[in-house]
Amino acid sequence: MAPKVAKVSEGATKDLSGVPVKKTTKKKRQSYGSFIYKILKQVHKKMRITEQAMQIMESCVIDTFERLASESSNLMRISGRDTLTMKEVQSAVRLVLPGELARHALTEGTKAVMELQNHKG
Repeated sequence: MAPKVAKVSEGATKDLSGVPVKKTTKKKRQSYGSFIYKILKQVHKKMRITEQAMQIMESCVIDTFERLASESSNLMRISGRDTLTMKEVQSAVRLVLPGELARHALTEGTKAVMELQNHKG
């Protein structure tokens, strides 16, 4: 019985012994660090942030986003809709964020949506 030989496509890389090597690709990790840094500079121009503090801030942002997304999804499921609308997101913000923070987030979000509509428009 003849030994089995794997077919090598053109352009495949090989190691020194001629065995094909699978290329590994680096997964892109979504980061909010640049946005957090921009907001920090808007609020306190001379203040800096350590790498550890940036990681903590990123985890807070990711956690909040996940909470809002899951609550919006639940509201969509309850209403029987297939499309996420501004109404579900606003309701999720009211449910997830406490008091004054929710009101501020709603006004900023509404302002951002209006700017986007005017820019497209």
